[in-house]
Amino acid sequence: MKIKTWLLTSFLVVMILPLISAYILFAWITSYHNDKKVEEYYEVYAEIQQLNTRLRDPELYTFSASKDELEEMVSEQLSITLFDNRGRVLYTSNPPAPLKGDEVYKNLFELQQGLRAFTYKEPILEDGNIIGLFEVKVARDELISTIVKRGWIVTSIFLISFIIIYLTVALIVNNRLNKRLVGLMDEMSAFASGNSYVETEAGKDEIGELKQHFYAMRKQINAAQEVIELEQKAKEYMVATISHDLKTPLTSIKAYAESLNHPGNLTDEDEKVYRKVIIEKADFMKQMLDDLITHTLLQSQNYELDLVTVDGEEFFDMLISGYEALCEKKNIELKTCNNVIGDYDVNPKQLMRVADNLMMNAIRHTPESGRIWVLSLSKEKELEHWLFDFVKPYSFDYESYTYLIVQNEGEGIPEEKMDFLFDPLYQVDQARSKKDAHGTGLGLSITKQIIEKHDGSVQAFSKINIGACFICSIPKRRGN
Repeated sequence: MKIKTWLLTSFLVVMILPLISAYILFAWITSYHNDKKVEEYYEVYAEIQQLNTRLRDPELYTFSASKDELEEMVSEQLSITLFDNRGRVLYTSNPPAPLKGDEVYKNLFELQQGLRAFTYKEPILEDGNIIGLFEVKVARDELISTIVKRGWIVTSIFLISFIIIYLTVALIVNNRLNKRLVGLMDEMSAFASGNSYVETEAGKDEIGELKQHFYAMRKQINAAQEVIELEQKAKEYMVATISHDLKTPLTSIKAYAESLNHPGNLTDEDEKVYRKVIIEKADFMKQMLDDLITHTLLQSQNYELDLVTVDGEEFFDMLISGYEALCEKKNIELKTCNNVIGDYDVNPKQLMRVADNLMMNAIRHTPESGRIWVLSLSKEKELEHWLFDFVKPYSFDYESYTYLIVQNEGEGIPEEKMDFLFDPLYQVDQARSKKDAHGTGLGLSITKQIIEKHDGSVQAFSKINIGACFICSIPKRRGN
């Protein structure tokens, strides 16, 4: 039961209890009164009839008459009052209120049954004239006593019921509200201080819902903290790794620069080579810093790429061209294909970085006399002679996406390393020397983030001793 419903029910019970008690008392007294009404009526009527013979004596209705006989007749339950014909009191055993006007002769010869007493009035006649009247009152002490007794019983029952309900409500409130709220506060305090605690049953009422929300919030906070800790460790690792990687070219630059300060020991050819090495190392350091800045920017959820509308055929043709010279230098056969049409909303600079990262990676891992394929497709094309057999199961959706595909022959990537391929700073060849290093290990991670910022995806395929293939899907512009 909901706490709101339970509290309203308890409040209703507490409010109705006095009404029920009053009704029970009234019904009980009424029932008793009805039971005793007829019996008392005939008993009192008989008693009054016995008094009538003595109260009808005309001599009693003079001021000078002796009233000693009346004193013997009255008692605590029986009172007698005599009036003259004008309503003046001649005698009373219990001072009544004075009667005025027609009240003197009202309800004559009627036995009036009141709550506290029976009342009977009768006039006294002499020679056809009224000389006075008497009034007899018989107290209903037994009825009053019973009413008082039953009133105390009902009151006692009411008080006992009230105390029982109060204690029951207090106990339930403590168990359902106070105790559970204190427990929830203790759990919150333990969570805030980092102490462990055991989750308790939530329940289905408002406090249960609050506890469920707290548990859900705690799990979200713990998950967020774990993500933050992982990100912090990743950042620390990245800073440490890049700092270490920067030391190697920086040391080389320093060594060659110091050598150039002593030109007497160097030939012109040596100086030319040293300057070239310094420039190459400086370019490498610049590339590392650019990659780090780009990776940091792309990781921010608030960072959005500035997109511009480009002609697909012209842009993608430019995107996959310009790598012939690099391939010829390594005696690599380059095959390209572009059938993209329509307009696209892209960030040209970042997509060029994607193409550069994938192509540099492909050229670096393709042996001499090997082959590289670069394709940009926005409509279906026969790919039987282009893609490796292990890539062909990939499902192309030309209705929604345009594809940038970079495929190369080579040693391939081990299957156990595929899941880590797009992780920052991950190198497939962990044993590479710094001398042979060509990048920071952020290239594929940056590629993945750029494609995802375009609402696309990138997927890698590879097989040992055959090669690797990277497929980037880029959403088509609406209306194409």
